[in-house]
Amino acid sequence: MNSEDLPELAADIVRRAQAAGAGDAECTISEGDEFSANVRMREVESLKEAGSRGAGLRILIGKHTGSSYTSDLSSEGIERLVKQAVELADVTTEDPHAGLPETDELGSISGDLELYSADVARLGTQLKIETAKRAEDAALGADPRISNSEGASFDTHTGRHIFANSRGFAGAYATSYCALGVSPVAREGDSMERDYWYTMARGYAGLEPAEQVGRIAAERALRRLHAVKVETQKVPVVFEPRTARSLLDNLFEAVHGMSIYRHESFLAGKLGEKIASENVTVVDDATIPGLFGTSPFDDEGVPSRRTVVIEKGVLKSYLLNCYAARKLGLKTTGNASRGLTGNAGIGHGNFFLEQGDQTQEQIIRSVRNGLFVTELLGFGVNIVTGDYSRGAAGLWIRNGELAFAVSEVTIAGNLKDILPGLETIGCDLEFRGAVAAPTLKIGEMTVGGR
Repeated sequence: MNSEDLPELAADIVRRAQAAGAGDAECTISEGDEFSANVRMREVESLKEAGSRGAGLRILIGKHTGSSYTSDLSSEGIERLVKQAVELADVTTEDPHAGLPETDELGSISGDLELYSADVARLGTQLKIETAKRAEDAALGADPRISNSEGASFDTHTGRHIFANSRGFAGAYATSYCALGVSPVAREGDSMERDYWYTMARGYAGLEPAEQVGRIAAERALRRLHAVKVETQKVPVVFEPRTARSLLDNLFEAVHGMSIYRHESFLAGKLGEKIASENVTVVDDATIPGLFGTSPFDDEGVPSRRTVVIEKGVLKSYLLNCYAARKLGLKTTGNASRGLTGNAGIGHGNFFLEQGDQTQEQIIRSVRNGLFVTELLGFGVNIVTGDYSRGAAGLWIRNGELAFAVSEVTIAGNLKDILPGLETIGCDLEFRGAVAAPTLKIGEMTVGGR
């Protein structure tokens, strides 16, 4: 079956489900091709290529829900798909909050969102290998102390997403991306450290030059050499953008509609309250062209939108799909997200902290004694209580300058204090994925060392 026929197939699956007794139905079809070239020490280590295609169906018979999925898109495969969904709906418990969006909530934003670049599908295998080799070569050649490498990789993906439901919605869009990353190892005496850098874009032309990726990765590995532990103390902590992003991941979990209605978030019941410092504005926006969290509609057929989650420190909105919205007596924010099977969950679009006006250098200069975090380890964050404790590595700031490498420390606090304690926000916001934050300075956290 050609890709062009998939929207009609999705509509046909919905019709078949209704004919089999479903009051409402929605169908998701996705297909994609992935390629990965991995090199290590200037030799090709592996080449991987994979393609996938599948359909998922979710139906409602009254308030009973059933779902199924298949990779067999033949007439017989579709027949089994519908039959399994109906059989499951017959045995599931009734849920008063189950249901599709209202008709007036459905739709898709128009215009070119720049999600697909045709050049990605045309890239040759040799070019992908050579690009990875160039990045690793640049890292290995940056300094004699870069003696080894965990490798470099060049990855591409092209895909298509189709969605249709029984309330008249039908939509489809194509996506692509390519990514280049390298992970060099630095060694000097008894000290050996690794780090990495990467670039990602919708099309090949949007990638940073391979040589630049390699050089930055090498610089990051070199500055970690001879890392030491520090005494346990309370000091300002500066997160570089790569680690600041993890705080946004934690915040997303805390404003996730399901965490809210289950009372599993320290932000439950806090709408309209000041929960962060006044310079904190956090936005979820799935409408920004070319970015990785962008789409014309969510996975329930609701148009994508821009939602201000925190405005100048005040919690303005949770992120919701239709189910969570009904549970909370609110309206969906267009954040439904799903794979091929099961009910829709909640995902984010481009989830980011709006940038401030200070450079990273200015922020570091403002710290007399503190930690600049370049890597976080472990998952010690409790979203119910806000307790925060992560393993960390980075560089110690002394008198406004990066003085020496630090490793094997923990940083601890509570998100209820960390968010109000965000003193300074950098002007270096950039998207290397769908979640992004600039450099952040938190006034005080406990750094645990010796």
